[in-house]
Amino acid sequence: MFHKEGTVSIVIGFIVAGLLTGLATQITMPSWLSYLIIAIGVIFLIIILQFFRNPKRRTILDDSTIVSPVDGKVVVIEKVQENEYFKGERLMISVFMSPINVHVTRYPVGGKVSYSKYHPGKYLVAWHPKASEENERTTVVVDHKNGKQVMHRQIAGALAKRIVNYAVENESIIQGSESGFIKFGSRVDIYLPVDTPVSVALNQKVKGGVTVLAQF
Repeated sequence: MFHKEGTVSIVIGFIVAGLLTGLATQITMPSWLSYLIIAIGVIFLIIILQFFRNPKRRTILDDSTIVSPVDGKVVVIEKVQENEYFKGERLMISVFMSPINVHVTRYPVGGKVSYSKYHPGKYLVAWHPKASEENERTTVVVDHKNGKQVMHRQIAGALAKRIVNYAVENESIIQGSESGFIKFGSRVDIYLPVDTPVSVALNQKVKGGVTVLAQF
């Protein structure tokens, strides 16, 4: 199953692979070169297909848990000053996505979207300290029914040139449902109340909509 955001890229992938195969079979050249050109086309197509894959995820709905919004690796767990919305101290958990990870973004909790905003910006590498404030990004805040608010922020990286955000303010959403998509590697930051117990460790690999990051 492939994500709808990859439709154009997948079509281009098939066209490129087809053109390279046609070139390799219709033009006289050494057999090793023909095989190399065909292989390049096939590899290119496979990379596109695997990047836009959208595997089904079964989120165990639980009002006491905060699940990871994306696949990747936990690279930061620390208290930070959040200046865009909360304007105060929050616990931040950052998940870095490599180009081979699934890039669907999911809601870490269920509730109502109280804030959703896109910010144009730079394309610093995703792990740069200033990436969360200076890179292209989207910020989404969900009001949980327990009265607490959870923010997740999609951050573009050096390769990610398009962030897609589906969050609409005042919309009721379900934990684990799709919140957006980031093309070609980046990171997502999750901001929680400072006293939230964390369930993951640094460098731990996580799955979007499945791995529990923290609990209320």
